[in-house]
Formats: sequence, C-alpha cells, structure tokens
Amino acid sequence: IFILILTYLLFVVYCGCVEIIGGWEVKPHSKPYIAFLSTFCGGALIKPNWVLTAAHCHEKNIFVILGAHSLTENEETKQFIRVKSAIIHPQYNPKKYSNDIMLLQLNQNAQLSKSISTVSLPNFGEDVKAGTKCSVAGWGATRNNGSTVDKLREVTVTIIDRDDCNGPNYYEKIEITRNMLCAGNPNGGKDACQGDSGGPLLCDGVYRGIVSFGENCGLPNKPGVYVLITKEYLEWIEKVIRQYG
Repeated sequence: IFILILTYLLFVVYCGCVEIIGGWEVKPHSKPYIAFLSTFCGGALIKPNWVLTAAHCHEKNIFVILGAHSLTENEETKQFIRVKSAIIHPQYNPKKYSNDIMLLQLNQNAQLSKSISTVSLPNFGEDVKAGTKCSVAGWGATRNNGSTVDKLREVTVTIIDRDDCNGPNYYEKIEITRNMLCAGNPNGGKDACQGDSGGPLLCDGVYRGIVSFGENCGLPNKPGVYVLITKEYLEWIEKVIRQYG
C-alpha cells in the first residue's frame, strides 16, 4: 500500500498541480494542522476526525495525509487516513464560486502529536479588514506554470478591499460576495494556486479563510479569492459535526 501511495505522490509532485507563488519553505512540521488531500488540494484539521476544505476539491475515495512536510519522503510523522463522509455546503454553486466549503469526516481519529494538531476556528466569523497581512501554505511551485517542489511552502498575502476586488480592474464579471475575501499583492508575484485549493488562510494567527479560486496565479490585479469563514459557516460546521459525530 505504501508503494502505491508513494507512486501517487511522485505523480503529484511532478504534475505541476500544486503551487505557492512567491513563498518560502516553512520550518518542518511548523503548521501541524495542514492536510494534503488526494484530490490535489489542501485542508485544515479542525477536530481529530474532521478536515475543512473547499467544495470543489470533492471526488470519490479521498484520502488525507497529515503530519507531512515532504510529500515523497518516508516521514514517521505522516498519517494516511481515508475519508468516511464528504459533506458539501448545500448552497454550493460552482458556476458562481459561492459557498465553496466542504467538511471531510475521517474514518478514524488522527493521532495528535507535535506534528499533527488541530487549528481553532474563529470565534465570531467577522470580516477581515483590507490591508491585513495573512498567510497561506501549500506544497508546490515557486512560479506560475513552474515545476513543483514537494515540501510545504508559505506566502504572505494582503487582504484587498472587497469593493476594489469587484471593480473593473479586478473581478468585475465575478461577484466577490460578503462570504469571500480577496488577498494577494497589488504588484502580483504572491499568491496561492490551483493545488492549494482548500488550504487555510490565517490572518494574525486566526483561521479566517479557505483557498477557493483565482485567475491564473500571482498576476497583478488578479488576487486569490478565499471563502471567508463567517458566522453562518461556523453554524453550518457545528451543525454538521453534531449530526455526523
């Protein structure tokens, strides 16, 4: 089984799917809540048996890797856990990119350690002010369409005013709703990319958003768009976890 998984991960690393633009390699296991999904996505461990990610990351037979720094090295910290249930937000609309949020119930509890731990959800789900510095992490390339690396990387992005993001210089044809955040760099060069979808956005150390979509990667005036973890989403998360256990 391990050989099959290793072969799969080697494909992931060299397929060009997983990208952080303009970032740096993190200290190994310094982000113990980050999960890698077999659907080329990221996620965050919010309870020992629950991962929060993006709805567009859904496929059948997902498995999750926790405790990884390198995707291909045989690290003793890694845990491979299959997904028992995938619960997509009932109002998810892929055409409008709205409500792009999903919960994954694992078929067993993760064994928590220094390398694997949960991240707390925000208390109130309030908005994040424009100009706030946030961080996003994932496994992958250092430039758009570049070859990927297999060690976890991070980049700092800045929250962009929602009205600006809805303007003609940004995403005029796609509505950036109050349940979304725009974050990037006005000059480009700092961004998450396709394979980082579902990964957590942390602002001032608080889990505020989920990587959702963007136009290419790291382009000026085309920042990444994130699901904002609002009060409504917090209530939905609590309801689902209570229902499924």
